[in-house]
Order: sequence, then C-alpha cells, then structure tokens
Amino acid sequence: LVCLLVFKMTNFSLKMASANIGVCRSVINIRFAYKFCSQNNIKTKLNLYAQRYSTGIDKSLKPKKSSLFITLAGLGAGALFGAGYSYLTWQTKYLPISNDGVGNIAPVLPNLPDIEISRKINIPTDSSGLQLVLFQYPTCPFCCKVRAFLDYFGISYDVVEVNPVLRQQIKWTEYKKVPVLLAKVDGGYQQLNDSSMIISALTSYLFDKNNNLRDVVKCYPSINYNDDNGIKKSEIMNRYFLMYQGDISDNRTKEEIMEERKWRKWADEVLVHTLSPNVYRTTDEALQSFNWFSEVLYHKIRSKVIFL
Repeated sequence: LVCLLVFKMTNFSLKMASANIGVCRSVINIRFAYKFCSQNNIKTKLNLYAQRYSTGIDKSLKPKKSSLFITLAGLGAGALFGAGYSYLTWQTKYLPISNDGVGNIAPVLPNLPDIEISRKINIPTDSSGLQLVLFQYPTCPFCCKVRAFLDYFGISYDVVEVNPVLRQQIKWTEYKKVPVLLAKVDGGYQQLNDSSMIISALTSYLFDKNNNLRDVVKCYPSINYNDDNGIKKSEIMNRYFLMYQGDISDNRTKEEIMEERKWRKWADEVLVHTLSPNVYRTTDEALQSFNWFSEVLYHKIRSKVIFL
C-alpha cells in the first residue's frame, strides 16, 4: 500500500513538473511573439484589421486614396508648370530683340591692350598714315583675307598671334572671334571686327582720307537678333558696302561696285567652305597641308606614315 502511494505521488509530481515546463515554454513563446510583433509593427496592423472588421468600414483604403490623390495632383502640377515654361521659352525665343538707336558701334579703347606683338610688317612705301594692330590666327582664312588686303594696298601693320585654344590675347574684348583690328585714332584705338567690315571700312577711308575713320566705322553698326531656331546672334550691318561721302572717287561705275560686292559675299559664303575639301583630296596633299600648317604655326613637326 505504501509503495502504491509513493508511486502515485511520484507520478503526480512528474505531471506537475511537465505542466510547469509547458507553462514556462508558453510564457517564453508569448514574450518572443510579442517582441517580434513589436519589431515588425504587427500590433498596429492587427489593431487596424480589428477596427476594420468591427466597424464594417474598410479604413485601410483611405491612405491609398490620399496617396493616389497626392500623386495625381503632383503630376498635374508638374505637367502644367512644364507646359507653361515651354510656352514662355518658345515665345521668348521668337520675340524680336530691341536694339538701342541704330545698333552697337565698335568701341574706342583709350589705350592699347598690354599684349606682346608677335611680329611687325613694315612696308617702306606705305602712305596711308594708319597704325594698325591685327589680332589673328595664322591659318584662319578670314585672317588671311585681311592680311592679303593690307599687303595688296601696301599698309604696314603689327600682328598679334592669338592662341586658338585659350585665346588669352583677346580677353580684353567681348568680341571673341578673329580677326580683330585696332586702328590708331584721336583719343585711342578704334576697334574693327569681322574681316568683311574691316576691308569695307579701310577701303572707304583710303578712297577719301579727309573722312575720319571713327565716322566711317559708325556706318557699320552691330545688331542682335534671333534666328529661325531662336538662337541669339549678332550681325554687322552694311559690312559689304563701301561708304562714299560724296561722288565715287575711284572712277568706277555702280555696276562694277555691285559686281565686286557680289563676289565678296561669294568668297565668305561659298569659297571659304570649299577650301578644306580641296586641300585634303589625297594622302600626299593632306601631308603637304599638315606640314604647311606646322611651319606656319612655328612648330616644325616631322611627319611619318606608319603602315600596319
């Protein structure tokens, strides 16, 4: 009997111990589950689902509606702003540009820029009375045109070689193209831009030296305008015209002057664009042109042809 009682008590104790272990495991599992839910925001989601089912209203759709509305509103505002900006930009491109007076006149510099003269071209028979400084690229066809004009009329001038990459020699002017010519006048140095304008102004002055060069330059104003693509550009007016103050003094007819003007425009618009295709027709001509450029630019380069 005693043994039976001991056996039952032992069995009861084992069951209680197993139950306690199960309770402990349950408590541990509950704590782990609570921690997991807290870290993954599951508690909030469960409360939202419970509220949804308890009230019968799907409140979880409201945030989605708000997000969709904000997205559509943002897209609409962006599209409206982009369309307005594009319209204003397009309208501004094709609006005419207002030019004060008759246009911009090339300025007169009080002093010669502090630039080193590359070389001097002195012609003993020069009787023009002009003191000129030419800013140029040695291989530029428009600069070559101005040099040919000065050499033909026997005019002395100084040359400043402009670095074609950095262009440090023309930082003193807003006009960033070459050639640029500075002519000594009363009160400073008159700036002349564009090869055709330079030739027209100097020719007009040489035919009637009683005129003031500054007054002649005023006949070639520069105006700003928008081209067909809406790009702002600048153009010198009358640059192919000779300015005679009185009668034509070089004994030429009007037809001869118009013929000369036509060929001058042809040289700028057609001839200059056909030079490159004609000097690189063959390998020998290309090498000859390359050697000429290297000599003109003061860099003697020995070229070698490598056949692979």
